[in-house]
Amino acid sequence: MEQTIIYNDLIDKTRKNRKHFEEIVSGYSEDLWNYCRYITGSPWDGEDLFQETMIKSFGLLPNRWSEITDKKFYLFKIATNTWFDQCRRVKRSVGILEELPEPSIDFSDNLILEETLSCLESCLTPKQAAAFLLMDIFQFNAVEVAGIVQSTPGGVYSSIQRARKNLSSVDFSKTKATLESNHNNATIQAYLKAFNNGDLESLLKLFSDQAHNEACLGFQEFSKDEMLKGSLKFGLPGHLAVEAFLWGNPVIIIQTKDNEIHDIQIQEIENGKIVSHKSYFFRKEFILAAAKDLGIKAQLVKPPVSWI
Repeated sequence: MEQTIIYNDLIDKTRKNRKHFEEIVSGYSEDLWNYCRYITGSPWDGEDLFQETMIKSFGLLPNRWSEITDKKFYLFKIATNTWFDQCRRVKRSVGILEELPEPSIDFSDNLILEETLSCLESCLTPKQAAAFLLMDIFQFNAVEVAGIVQSTPGGVYSSIQRARKNLSSVDFSKTKATLESNHNNATIQAYLKAFNNGDLESLLKLFSDQAHNEACLGFQEFSKDEMLKGSLKFGLPGHLAVEAFLWGNPVIIIQTKDNEIHDIQIQEIENGKIVSHKSYFFRKEFILAAAKDLGIKAQLVKPPVSWI
């Protein structure tokens, strides 16, 4: 009993501390999300990197000997190190920033191009892409960039010029792939029907007893029983669930009666059962970016969160 009290107290304190930490770094979260998006070359991979960065940046606080004086530097360094580690795990060379003389190239007119930013991951090494983004887009100076990517200021300057040269010669002409939906997936169609009818019992029958339910950077539940006691304790929200494509992936958009995005969901299905259900309800930067690309307004006030 005493251990349970201590455990619950620890969880409560950790949640409060994490909320306080998120409030402190909130001013940098939009830039951080965009950085993660472009350095990975994908909004989906960028979202995963952003989440891992936030978890790590909070979790590493006890290891700090002194106060974090530059919070933006701290967040971007952890994001960059995490991305480099991911590249190394799949045996991808991170690259080096050699101090070689390069002709100066003015690339400022092209920095607003979405195509330019979205191709960084495919035409630059991870270190080159990071240096380019950090200095030309997110306005770190060469000394700061060198500290983040673990190089030298001279290497950063040379790398930026090489990156600008490479990007200035990229052909952005491309065709959009034809996408396939989940329209023929019986489990997804049954989920949509149950959700839109407010039929919780039928909806729960679609889940595996051991289903993993996650609201990114919000909460996690590891079984249908935990879902019933937690996120579904008060039933379904009474909104409309519709299929959509988001950045090349089929998703389910939960819309309010005012046609605003309330949530974005992804399900994994095996043997006709939902084994994983992921919600982006708490992910402000993700939902705002999705709303912009989908041409749909985002719901800004939805208890327990407010993004106003």
